[in-house]
Amino acid sequence: MKKLILASVSALVLLGVAACSDSGTDKTTTQSTNPPAAEQPMKPAAPADNSTKPAEPAPATPAPAPAQ
Repeated sequence: MKKLILASVSALVLLGVAACSDSGTDKTTTQSTNPPAAEQPMKPAAPADNSTKPAEPAPATPAPAPAQ
């Protein structure tokens, strides 16, 4: 029981040090970028001639014969 308590306390201290450590050398920030002005949004594709024809169902496969 004493080892479990010691391990838990050690884990909490380690996480606390990792969360609070700040080297102060990294001054970068993350931010979104805007797309180039030359790019145009994509247009939907023109419908093909066969787009109004419904899709044909797949051919039926016979059920396998039961093993004897």
